[in-house]
Parts: sequence; C-alpha cells; structure tokens
Amino acid sequence: MSSPSVDEAIARVEDQLAVVFNRARTVWKEAAQQIHPELNPAGYKLLSTIVRLGSSNAHQLAELFDMDKSVVSRQVRILEEDGLVMSRPDERDGRVRVLEPTAFAIERVAVLRAKNQARLHEALSERSVAELETFAEMLKVLAEA
Repeated sequence: MSSPSVDEAIARVEDQLAVVFNRARTVWKEAAQQIHPELNPAGYKLLSTIVRLGSSNAHQLAELFDMDKSVVSRQVRILEEDGLVMSRPDERDGRVRVLEPTAFAIERVAVLRAKNQARLHEALSERSVAELETFAEMLKVLAEA
C-alpha cells in the first residue's frame, strides 16, 4: 500500500496531466484551423503524422491512434478533398492506398511545429538536463503504462 504523500503526489500528477491534455487539444484545434478552416483536431493529428512519416496508409494510422478505420477513412477523405494529402495505390498491394502529404501541408505543418517547439523550449529551457531527462523518462513510463 502506498503512503498518503505518494497518493497525493500521484493525484497532483494526474491533475496536471489533465491540464496538459486539455492544452494539447486546444493547440491541435488552433493548428487545424490555421491549416484549413474546416479541419478538425483529429484530422490535424492524422495529417501531422503523415507529414512526419512521409507516407502512411489508413490501416497504419488507425492502429497508431487506436481509431476505428471508418473514422480514419473519413478524415483521410477530408484531407484529400482539402488538398492536404494525395493518395496512390501501393506498389506491393494495389488494394492499399498510400497517403502522402502535399507540399502545402508539409510547409504548414512545419511552421506550426516550429511554433510549438519554440513554446516548449521557452517553457523548459531553464530546467537542468537532469530534470529534463527525468521528465522524459517519466513520460515514457506513462506512455507504456
């Protein structure tokens, strides 16, 4: 059984994670609107991942985000209609569509990532390397939980 002080500290961590997640949703919503006025946060997450990976397919994205394939397919269709993603048949399996970001999407996502990285750098730059490494390790533990 854990002590009350550990339980209280974990509760504070949980509270702060809720704040971070809410902030992330706000950032994704703002980023989506800066790319295209009708793009939603889920579409932005998919698009930014396609940009980061260089190419992907709907099945990979559904697995990565633990989303229903129909939701991913709908979002991909919107991304294509908005000129943010192009699709082509996979050379190994013609039934699969390879998704690639357009030049416009790559440029817009890069601008937004740079803004977010600058915000993160500003918020954490006063911390020691040891604190940052500990923080990164704790995030890894949570991601694997």
